[in-house]
Amino acid sequence: MRADAKLHKGLNLVHVFTIASGAMIGSGLFILPGMAHAAAGPGAVWSYVLAGLLAATGALSMAELVTAMPKAGSDYFYVMRGFGAGTGSIAGILSWFSLSLKSAFAVVGMATFIRLIAEIDGLLVGVCLTIGFVALNICGVREAARAQTVIVFGLFFLLILYIVLGIPRIEADLLVPFAPYGISSIFSTAGFVFVSYGGLLKVASIAEEVRDPGRVLPLGLTLALVLVTLLYALTVMVTSGILPAAELDDSLTPISDGGRVLMGGFGYFLMGIGAILAFVSTANAGIMAASRYLLALSRDHMLPGWLSRVNTRFQTPHIAIAVTGTLILLSLFLRLEILVEAASCVLIMTYMLSCLAVVVLRESKLGNYRPLYRSPLYPWLQIVGLLGMSFALVELGTEAHLISIFLILAAFLVFWFFGRRESRQESALLHMVERLTDRQLVTGTLEAELKEIIRERDNIVWDRFDQMVEKALVLDISGPMDKDEFFRLADEKLSPRLRLEPDHLAHLLKQREEESSTLLTKTLAVPHVVVEGEKHFDILIARIMKGVHFFEDAPEVHTIFVLAATRDERNFHLRALAAIAQVAQKEDFEKRWFAAKDEQGLRDVILLTNRQRPGATDNSEAKSAE
Repeated sequence: MRADAKLHKGLNLVHVFTIASGAMIGSGLFILPGMAHAAAGPGAVWSYVLAGLLAATGALSMAELVTAMPKAGSDYFYVMRGFGAGTGSIAGILSWFSLSLKSAFAVVGMATFIRLIAEIDGLLVGVCLTIGFVALNICGVREAARAQTVIVFGLFFLLILYIVLGIPRIEADLLVPFAPYGISSIFSTAGFVFVSYGGLLKVASIAEEVRDPGRVLPLGLTLALVLVTLLYALTVMVTSGILPAAELDDSLTPISDGGRVLMGGFGYFLMGIGAILAFVSTANAGIMAASRYLLALSRDHMLPGWLSRVNTRFQTPHIAIAVTGTLILLSLFLRLEILVEAASCVLIMTYMLSCLAVVVLRESKLGNYRPLYRSPLYPWLQIVGLLGMSFALVELGTEAHLISIFLILAAFLVFWFFGRRESRQESALLHMVERLTDRQLVTGTLEAELKEIIRERDNIVWDRFDQMVEKALVLDISGPMDKDEFFRLADEKLSPRLRLEPDHLAHLLKQREEESSTLLTKTLAVPHVVVEGEKHFDILIARIMKGVHFFEDAPEVHTIFVLAATRDERNFHLRALAAIAQVAQKEDFEKRWFAAKDEQGLRDVILLTNRQRPGATDNSEAKSAE
């Protein structure tokens, strides 16, 4: 069992979709519609739709962030990198609380239905199932996800059957008045049922275990949110249209009661089985996701190191899973309303932080913040989400606010007495402040961390050219220069490394340029020469903001790669030229090149470009070259 063992990337699009969907199709659908109808009447349908739209603003922001940083406990991870250790660790602990409470909510719902179906102690069954989920998740994330897939597709079948049979039976009189308690009740109920969309957060927390995260995560999140919101709206509409208000408002089994109306006793039993499956999927996904927050917090030294231990046999964080299961067991004794309100409050705040994190990370202009998916309509999507979720949070009421304050205080105390002493994390917020104030506030550690995340995400294994770039001379020149002046400067910098006489390299570069142009593009040149000696190869990289004038009637050159090699390095010389050509042909190369903050930023633009890397070394060899 090692703390530094890697998690297994065993999840694909189907797994991501079913984990998100299964975590949403749970207590939020099989228990809450009755409570929502009691608060908003038939307008509860729009409460679910509104909650889904608000969740979409956070989900699209989250999709961008997790494709940039697909790490365990991802929303904690990017909040930490966005706002710093204090806010990040509090957000991570809150998310752990929230997902654990939501899983406990599912187990309580399971106990409710089991008592209706059989004379068995529901709480005892819930405890046994929680222990079973813990064991399943320890045995492997792929095994847990396979079980989730079977359960979710079974749920989809049952709910589609319920909707198809129910729509023709809707009684219009039961949907009037649509908002008996006023329009404001629809908005306040949207905040109450927001917990129903917590499954999206669970996907973010397992991002490190997803294959091809740049495509799979945004697509899986979007599909799950759209389809589940549609299912919620249709199911709640059918239930409101076939059950009288007096019966629906007092029911903790609203969908099962609707199944009795549609199919008699068999329908009641069938929807009860569906509810239990939903609770199983929610609890299973909750343990899977919540445990990754403890793992991520422990990796960052915000919690004890033993929580990040990964089982070498199953490649799962077994201790974090066990601790999460323990919290869920303890939470089974809390009141149902407390579980719902606490989970909703914390989820809303987490989604708000996702919207804010996108703004901070984009405006920080970090060179190595490179999401594979960008949320649309920036920044208006984030602004609308923040305003809407703030309103929903206010409407939740005093008790919910007190619960939130208590949880925030508990998370803050954990950070203050443990994580604060270990905190060394640099944040994007500091980068943004530095950019606005023109003061030196950062050291580059966040850029370096993001660089390693991109290498892992994109499976970039360094080849020899990358290693040469990492130790290459880099010139970042603000003023204009002429060609001969630049060649003299290159000679001054490179000659000692190549053991050449002064001015010899400048003469070779000038002679090479006279023979034929070394312009690769209108603004990029690659002067390359052969020098005397053996086993010498060197690169000088230059950015000249105001340009070098190479030829008459030609644009100014802003990017120059100087290559100097001995004859025995001819083959690598050609490979280096090919690598530079691939880098230069990328659509965003010039944008990133001019946006780079410093010399290391210029190197990273080259190093993090996806290109063909024949004969790449493994990671350990690449790191040894740094």
